[in-house]
Amino acid sequence: MTKKAIVLVSGGLDSATVLAMAKAQGFECYALSFNYGQRHTSELQAAQRVAQQMGVKEHKVVTLNLDDIGGSALTDDSIDVPEEESDGIPVTYVPARNTVFLSIALGWAEVIEAQDICIGVNAVDYSGYPDCRPEFIEAFERMANLATKMGVEGQKITINTPLMKLSKADIVTEGTELGVNYADTVSCYQADDDGRACAKCDACRLRQVGFEQAGLVDPTRYQ
Repeated sequence: MTKKAIVLVSGGLDSATVLAMAKAQGFECYALSFNYGQRHTSELQAAQRVAQQMGVKEHKVVTLNLDDIGGSALTDDSIDVPEEESDGIPVTYVPARNTVFLSIALGWAEVIEAQDICIGVNAVDYSGYPDCRPEFIEAFERMANLATKMGVEGQKITINTPLMKLSKADIVTEGTELGVNYADTVSCYQADDDGRACAKCDACRLRQVGFEQAGLVDPTRYQ
């Protein structure tokens, strides 16, 4: 019997790679994206392209209004996206975002009886967000198995984080081998309406370095 997996697909490089990895592992993939009040919808268009390219079983886009609470440069236009490296947790951190996203994914997993949820969090080349750490994922997985009918009835729910310990170069190498078309993806925090990247934000810098260190051509379209 084919195993089902909910795969969080933002439209960026990491989530596209996770989706390709899940497909390669034989999962029947259900892609989940969020229109959460982010600065631009170019990444959602990218998520649609990636989901189609990968031939997912279903692609669902859930609308959340995290811009109602703000507190992040990605959901509040009055806070500028930093274009230089900063110390500590950057202002691009969206409060509780991965907790909220994984909770919605958990709900859908119960509906379709999927015991696996895949997310592209990374603790090597990342911006320092607290909800990308292995400690958070382990805690959420414990909670998921306590809080759900599936978990209580013995259908263990697993949060898969295949990128957790990979460098960005490792990620793009893996994805390229699996046939990911990274030209379809958008990682930039402040991409324009055509999905062209700024080449200045944290996400752009990490992406550029990843391709450079992997010795691969960067297919990103820049403004």
